[in-house]
Amino acid sequence: MANINKIKGVIGILTGGGDVPGLNPAIRGVAIRAIREGYKVIGIRRGWGGMIDIVRDKEADNSQNYFELTEEVVNRAARTGGTFLHTSRTNPSRVSLKDLPEQYKGKYTDDINDLTTEVLKNLDFLGVDTMIPIGGDDTLSYGVRLHQEGFNVVAIPKTMDNDVPGTDYCIGFSTCISRTIELANDLRTPAGSHERFLVMEVFGRYAGFTAMLPTLAGASHRCLIPEYKFDLEQLTEIMVEDRNNHPSKYSMVMISEGAMIEGQDMVFEGDEADPYGHKKLGGIGDVVSSEIKKRSAKYNNGREIGVINQKLGYTVRGGSPDAIDSIAPMAFGNIAFDHVLRKEFGKLVVLNKGTYGSTDIDVVTSTEKVVDIDKYYNKERLRPFYNVFEDQPLFIMASQVATK
Repeated sequence: MANINKIKGVIGILTGGGDVPGLNPAIRGVAIRAIREGYKVIGIRRGWGGMIDIVRDKEADNSQNYFELTEEVVNRAARTGGTFLHTSRTNPSRVSLKDLPEQYKGKYTDDINDLTTEVLKNLDFLGVDTMIPIGGDDTLSYGVRLHQEGFNVVAIPKTMDNDVPGTDYCIGFSTCISRTIELANDLRTPAGSHERFLVMEVFGRYAGFTAMLPTLAGASHRCLIPEYKFDLEQLTEIMVEDRNNHPSKYSMVMISEGAMIEGQDMVFEGDEADPYGHKKLGGIGDVVSSEIKKRSAKYNNGREIGVINQKLGYTVRGGSPDAIDSIAPMAFGNIAFDHVLRKEFGKLVVLNKGTYGSTDIDVVTSTEKVVDIDKYYNKERLRPFYNVFEDQPLFIMASQVATK
């Protein structure tokens, strides 16, 4: 291990929120450059969870909370999906009493506690002078908090939903779309064999990119997204029409988990919320499947149409990254380290209209990124428009940012 007195600085890296392919290449992109430039790199385990669990005692066993990264470790991990640093949805500014690490019990007694002071002390204990969090808007929102506290932060956007503001692309999105298209095409076989409706529920809490892009690519006839509340009668009538017009007598709809029926709210699996205030979504595909089956007879000469209902879920985020999620994260990691070298902090690494760059990290909490439905979504036909491509970025509607 390098002598701490000779190193140029200490960088901490963590991954938070959901796992996606491409995280390990991003970690490698930072670590290889940093190590060769004379920096020490520490991997924080379990996102911000590992950061609050650290025991500030030189004799304590903190091996489950952090470890020093080496070229050998990151080179091997970069070929794989997921994150070898592991992950969590911990929010250090909102830690419940029951989730308090043992060393803080008695010191904090509120139902919800802000442990930012402890995080800053833990960073000092580790000798970390720059944090590079890799995550979605929740994980990075705490990166914004550290930046506001005066700590050096350079953030990298990651989420298969692709809804981090300020960037066209987030790590994991490309593989998600590739997997979704592949799985949707596989499901055509049973749908066509049985002449049924095919309902596919995909991730996407507030933004419909994960349903829009596969549909745009021809993986589904229709898509339902969080930005537009849909009418069940309209959907059923269109899907019967699609089925009747198809040689194999089936039709497909892709539904974002956050999509809502007109007059109703999001469908949740339960009432428990995570530390960022989000309840777990899931079930809109079940509701739609039941409803369109019951309504289908009205548009099909009195005969109900059967439904194949499939939640794609974690199958689209598993396995190795595709080409884009292997190359772009490597570039993101290197750009993040370039900012460290230049001592330019409070930045979010981005990719906009095919060009790598960065923007102020505050964009994560000051804006939101959703589909511009007036420009990209055909409300009459419940699918994307197919006439808005010239001068658009690679992922078409993914550059849209709406102010909160």
